[in-house]
Amino acid sequence: GQTISRKQLNLDDLRGRLARPGGPAYWRSLDELAGTEEFEAMLHREFPEQASEWSDGVSRRNFLKLMGASLAFGGLSNCTIQPEEKIVPWVRAPENLIPGKPLYYATAMTLGGVGTGVLVESHMGRPTKIEGNPEHPSSLGGTDAITQASILDLYDPDRATAVKNAGRIATWGGFLQNLDQELTLQRSQKGKGLRILTETVGSPTLGQQLSFLLEEFPEARWHQYEPAARDNVRTGAALAFGEPVNTYFDVAKADVILSLDADIFNSGAGSVRYARDYAARRRLRNGESELNRLYVVETSPSSTGSIADHRLALDSAAIEAFALALAGKLGVKLENSPEQPSYDDRAGWIDALAADLRNAGAASLVVVGDQQAPILHALGHAINQSLGNIGTTVHYTDPLEVDPVDESRSMHELVASMLADEVEVLIIVGGNPVFDAPGDLDFTEAMEHVGFRAQLSFYEDETSERCHWHVPQSHYLEAWSDIRAYDSTASIVQPLIQPLYNSKSAHELIGAMIGQAGLPIRDILREYWQQETFADDFDEFWVRALHDGLLADMAFDRRRVRLRSPIKISREFGRPRGDDKFELAMRPDPLIWDGRFVNNGWLQETPKPITKLTWDNAALMSPTTAERMGVDNEQVIDLTLPGRSALAPVWIVPGQADGVITVQLGYGRRLTGRVGTGAGFDAGPLRTSAQMWGARD
Repeated sequence: GQTISRKQLNLDDLRGRLARPGGPAYWRSLDELAGTEEFEAMLHREFPEQASEWSDGVSRRNFLKLMGASLAFGGLSNCTIQPEEKIVPWVRAPENLIPGKPLYYATAMTLGGVGTGVLVESHMGRPTKIEGNPEHPSSLGGTDAITQASILDLYDPDRATAVKNAGRIATWGGFLQNLDQELTLQRSQKGKGLRILTETVGSPTLGQQLSFLLEEFPEARWHQYEPAARDNVRTGAALAFGEPVNTYFDVAKADVILSLDADIFNSGAGSVRYARDYAARRRLRNGESELNRLYVVETSPSSTGSIADHRLALDSAAIEAFALALAGKLGVKLENSPEQPSYDDRAGWIDALAADLRNAGAASLVVVGDQQAPILHALGHAINQSLGNIGTTVHYTDPLEVDPVDESRSMHELVASMLADEVEVLIIVGGNPVFDAPGDLDFTEAMEHVGFRAQLSFYEDETSERCHWHVPQSHYLEAWSDIRAYDSTASIVQPLIQPLYNSKSAHELIGAMIGQAGLPIRDILREYWQQETFADDFDEFWVRALHDGLLADMAFDRRRVRLRSPIKISREFGRPRGDDKFELAMRPDPLIWDGRFVNNGWLQETPKPITKLTWDNAALMSPTTAERMGVDNEQVIDLTLPGRSALAPVWIVPGQADGVITVQLGYGRRLTGRVGTGAGFDAGPLRTSAQMWGARD
């Protein structure tokens, strides 16, 4: 018979196989369903096609050697920064140190300005394994792939190892000397030409240091930006309540859950805790007979959608119209245009879902995805208010961010000031804006207008290449800090090992700019929290905080917020895109996130949820969309928007909303470590500051 390749899948034949009785109940991919020879051959190989060799000639065997070498660096701790010493045996070994017996320390990992409590296993002073902290409410002992794999980044031989000036090895002291000269000039003009660019800052102590900096340089400006920022979440809360607030959920108390394009059990703030709470409700114990129910409406198949009791695939406009119809059915007060398009409920969801949510009452929960429009977030808040679940499954606190700003707008303002030659000194604290800033801003060109440019980052990357100075950033297991979790629980980030290289933390860099150079960051943290707590015995409080991994009673109080009613709905909200149009949806990668973990071999090797892709990203589309476009699996297409484009391979995904093409960010890196450079394609140029998460052509 004819040989079927994965590039020539007959979608009509596959639909026929699914329609026939007695077929396989479960299948892992379209290739397995079709029974292609390539798939059968892959089952007999240890690794998928083309994964055995890299394009640069480095074999997979050498890659494994490289990973082994990175772990071996754990045995070289301190050797690169300590003076030569004679080796002598211990007369008295450190307390509790027994060869072969691990010790465990509580700390926290930060991503997107939000912390997750972890417990790190250490052997002979070297961190070796990361698990969730059973005492921390953000994890309860659970963890995710990114957190697990972060131990590998600590020992990555490709990370930045030395301070550099114009690409040449320099010293921390030399950098401080040059920085001090620039700051001396800035003091004479109150910091008018000084700009600080950070990622989302959730560390209370770092926030205080930045406030001290702005007090010393009152005309300086602090900007925040990261590509997976939660701007829509913050703006949606401000639309609903008149101010930004942090929203978190008690999934354990939810009987009926509606997710509007929110992959809450796999990614984002609180996802580990939410997944554990949801799973616990799926286990019937002690005579229980009622399970919780999960409804998911989403554009692209997700881990959360894969476990839903009821799932519906819609494009973003249809999701907005769906939510509007549901809100109307539940009696939410709306101020919308008479021309507002109505939702075509072909699946018959609205009445049944509204009744289920209404019957659940306080035990209901509606969650909106981070990438959805701010108005949809405001509508989600209004629906929850109407269901009466505030204080039961939905809670509000003060923002987790030290300064909750619209980060896309903040980046736009920074670029505008650089192009206007108003910036003389730019200090970039973490992040890689040359790679991941919105494509319409041309951050690279704007940087050339700045006379002194310095960056603190974990790798020498695309931004480092454009900076005069680069300072290696410490791993979170090498540095002191603090952070708040999804529910505002405060944690101390404590190091388990001295920096393997001459790296510095954000606290050390900002501290050097405000007269704190040389001060132990641990002491700065202690001083901050001693002012914040009312503990009678602070020393005991501090020791307990380090042991437990959280600062007791230092979470924000829950807030009562007042909904602005009616919710104003714009004319464009929920408007169909048209049958001849496509929607481009952009999302963080579930494993390498925004590209910061692209050099982590464990995460590259891990198959992505649903698609099972490794070492790559693709343009995801439904079988119907692929037929309409006349394309096959792995065919490279040109994704074109006004003034920008990207070449991407097609990957057909059952369950994808028709007319929606989803791409994941973070790939296509030009300058990073040997593992991540050149993997995948860069979807970043398709983003603009006005359309960060998608475009409706």
